[in-house]
Amino acid sequence: MRSRFPLLCGAVLGMALLFNGAAMAGKVKIRVQSVIPAKADEVTMLNDFGANVSALTNGEVTIEVLPAGAVVGVKETLEAVDKGLIEGGFAWTHYWSGYHPAAMLFGSPVAGAGVGIDNIAWVSWFMYGGGRALYDELWKEMGMNIKGLMLQPVGPEALGWFKEPINSMADFRKLRFRTPPGIPGQTYKDIGVAAVAMGGGDILPALEKGVIDAAEWCCPKPDLVYGFQKVLKHYYLQGLHQVVVNADVYINGDVWKKLTPHQQKAMEVAADASLIRSLSYRIYENGKALKELTEKHGVILHDTPADYFTEYMAAAKASLEKNAAENAFFKKVWDSQKAFAEIAVPFWAGAQKSNANLGNAFAKGKK
Repeated sequence: MRSRFPLLCGAVLGMALLFNGAAMAGKVKIRVQSVIPAKADEVTMLNDFGANVSALTNGEVTIEVLPAGAVVGVKETLEAVDKGLIEGGFAWTHYWSGYHPAAMLFGSPVAGAGVGIDNIAWVSWFMYGGGRALYDELWKEMGMNIKGLMLQPVGPEALGWFKEPINSMADFRKLRFRTPPGIPGQTYKDIGVAAVAMGGGDILPALEKGVIDAAEWCCPKPDLVYGFQKVLKHYYLQGLHQVVVNADVYINGDVWKKLTPHQQKAMEVAADASLIRSLSYRIYENGKALKELTEKHGVILHDTPADYFTEYMAAAKASLEKNAAENAFFKKVWDSQKAFAEIAVPFWAGAQKSNANLGNAFAKGKK
């Protein structure tokens, strides 16, 4: 009788080759073009996300981060992903408000969506208040063949940098102030501030030449890296224009559909993990940067004038109401955020008072 061992070995070998071939066929490289330089903190955390995706898929899915402009221009990033010219892109959702105004409610809901939502509360809305489903719907509203994954809460952003202290909105209105484009910047104009939108590379030269008198960019770490402390010394941390700022990654829809369910789930889990990892990273990095700004560069911290908050909030709500009246999906998203805020914000605002008092007690005790 002939031995079946060679047949069994052959079968096992064949199965092994089959599975190895399937694994090889399942390998996917997703090139993600960023809209910012490779040294930015956002890219550091994007690479962290990519490392987690690779680990969770046993190396089947790899994320290669490309610098801004590597394949297409920054402004063409989203359309390039939609058309499949690149597999992925990375920016802040509100970059694409020109395609749909509701993108602002995901990437940079002005003044906390006018209902008191901070960046932590926004994540709660996104994960448990219906925001994720609306975010998926956003790309359909835009007509984009894209799967988005929310990755990085950034805010709250600082009010900005000034040559001299401001004690009221009357002082503020005397200045030419660099703001972000879109609704946040328009809201400054609505309260009488001479808001000037300009690209990042133009801000410091404009300050040095006196074209503008004050400017905002982001937060202590990016502001330190940018070099504001070289030309201005008065810094105001509390601002409303971008209390919430979120960065996300965009995957071409056809590429996403070709991933296995396990690979898709791994990317979703890594994205959710990135929300808390990015938030944690930024607290520490901004803390170190603020310490350096004040102790090594002579930067003076100020409290933002009280009348700024009431005026800016009122103007922001008026702008939100105008957009809601003009666009049904914008209204749908904003209504969801307002319904969430009715439940969550009273608790969270009260809890934050304890957090703020705790932190202030520590800070004052150090002096």
